[in-house]
Amino acid sequence: MAVRAVMGASRLPSSFFISPVLRSCNRNLSRRSFAFASVAMASLAATAAPPSKKVLVPIAFGTEEIEASVIVDILRRAGADVLVASVEQDLQVEASRRVKLVADDKMDSCDGKKFDLIALPGGMPGASRLRDCAPLKKLTIVQSEQEKLVAAICAAPAVALQEWGLLDGRKATCHPSFIDKLSSSLTVGSRVQKDGHFITSRGPGTAIEFALALVEELYGKEKSEEIAKPLVLRSRAGNESTKENFNPLEWKASAAPRVLVPIANGSEEMEAVMIIDILRRAGMMVTVASVENTLQIEASRKVKIVADKLIEDVKDTSYDLIVLPGGMPGAERLRDCETLKTLLTKQAEEKKAFGAICAAPAVVLEAYGLLKGKRATCHPGFVARLSDQSAAKSRVVIDGLSITSRGPGTAMEFALSIVEQYFGEEKAESIAEAMVFQYPQ
Repeated sequence: MAVRAVMGASRLPSSFFISPVLRSCNRNLSRRSFAFASVAMASLAATAAPPSKKVLVPIAFGTEEIEASVIVDILRRAGADVLVASVEQDLQVEASRRVKLVADDKMDSCDGKKFDLIALPGGMPGASRLRDCAPLKKLTIVQSEQEKLVAAICAAPAVALQEWGLLDGRKATCHPSFIDKLSSSLTVGSRVQKDGHFITSRGPGTAIEFALALVEELYGKEKSEEIAKPLVLRSRAGNESTKENFNPLEWKASAAPRVLVPIANGSEEMEAVMIIDILRRAGMMVTVASVENTLQIEASRKVKIVADKLIEDVKDTSYDLIVLPGGMPGAERLRDCETLKTLLTKQAEEKKAFGAICAAPAVVLEAYGLLKGKRATCHPGFVARLSDQSAAKSRVVIDGLSITSRGPGTAMEFALSIVEQYFGEEKAESIAEAMVFQYPQ
């Protein structure tokens, strides 16, 4: 027994034989070492993931929906903590092209809050309503006095910032139709202009550049470039294929084209909003339909959009065009909607136009067999799902009565190409000019 006891003891840790005093010292040392390690790990974590920047984006009735959604989407992609605040009595506002957006909070609740950036979208009368909001004015003036970032686009630099006296002596830009309201000697034609802690920009067609400039100011150039890559922006060289049109057909509509834009939880908000906004600018009758059980959906970057109708309410309605935004899991939720599948299948059988952008051509149209024998494009991350990839590098592809495109950075070209199909090149160019967007041919 004694032998077995000694043999068993030999397998115990050496600390078992240390005196109680030494064991106590060892325990204290271990606690201090653990505490030190915890502090070191916390410090490392803080270095690896700095606190997210806090951003305020106020919205109002008549706010330009493209500008608002692009700012929020891109800053959230960068990791910013973006608060969308309504200056109205209600959280829901109807933007300039009747897209219904829902804010996270009311402007009155922002008193005393600190932000790294306040960014004002434009649009009319949205910019005027922002200007007339006393809490927003007070917060923005304090932001400027503390030399923290203030940004505005389209009408907002002239209608709000200039009226508040914040752009005196600074170089700034805005939408061409409001340029005479800025200090003429310091007005510039830049698409994005930075002067100190102020950044201004021109309109919906410069919104992505504007938002990426804000990311660069908050997080650095490397982060801005990282965010830009999956957007599929036009290269500076401009040497990529812009638009290809195979098997040209006339797109017919008896009067103003009737368009259905289905949306889902996880739809890409920039794509959805650009399509709706631009087609409504052209005079098309656009119906936004939710495939969810509620009219309100939360898009891929948590922008809240309220549809006009539920998809079940339009199942017996005829449309000249059905066009799908992308985004994930939005595209999958569109694909899994049986009512939408029936509508799209009938659309193709009746030889009416249909289209999709980003993930949706591959995830929805290809899955339904609607791209059989057609050339198409989609987001680079989904190209492998296309049965015919021969035109996949083009930014917009039209094949007969189908139209497809690549992502948020091609959404304006996509929507303007639809306008051109119905109304001609001159109409598309005039809308592009009003948005300060160079429509490529």
